[in-house]
Amino acid sequence: MDISDTDFALFGLPEQFAQDRTAIEARWKELQREAHPDRFAAQGAAAQRVAMQWSVRINEAHQRLKNPLRRAAYLCELRGAAIDAERNTAMPAQFLHEQIEWREALDEASSEAELDALVARLERARSGVLTEVERLLDQAGDSAGAAQQVRALMFLERFAHAVEARFDQLGQ
Repeated sequence: MDISDTDFALFGLPEQFAQDRTAIEARWKELQREAHPDRFAAQGAAAQRVAMQWSVRINEAHQRLKNPLRRAAYLCELRGAAIDAERNTAMPAQFLHEQIEWREALDEASSEAELDALVARLERARSGVLTEVERLLDQAGDSAGAAQQVRALMFLERFAHAVEARFDQLGQ
């Protein structure tokens, strides 16, 4: 293993968006067992420090690979399509109109049933974006298009947090 390997190489996975979550988890456990600092106690403090660095690297890779949003963003970056969400906020007009509609629906929601309906719409949209990200990254080889979809997914994640906060407000 090389600490500078990609997360995919580190985990022995194909460099693609579609991944088996069970395989990611199994490989993470295996790598953690191999790199656990206690296994290197007899070799001294330096060996334990190196093992700790490996453990941290393995955990960072695991966090990226198991999360679809983070995995997609990572793949886009690896393929030269920076997400740059702070500066690149351009989105298709249809997506922006839909987001305005969702924000208005959230502002007007006065019951858990209305919020549940919004969550259902949000989950359908999220699923659709994830399917499109997979198509763009794994079949079409369109990293720039996938990066735009990742930015859309980031908006959906932020909106999901706003919906959760609204649930909390109604529960008070």
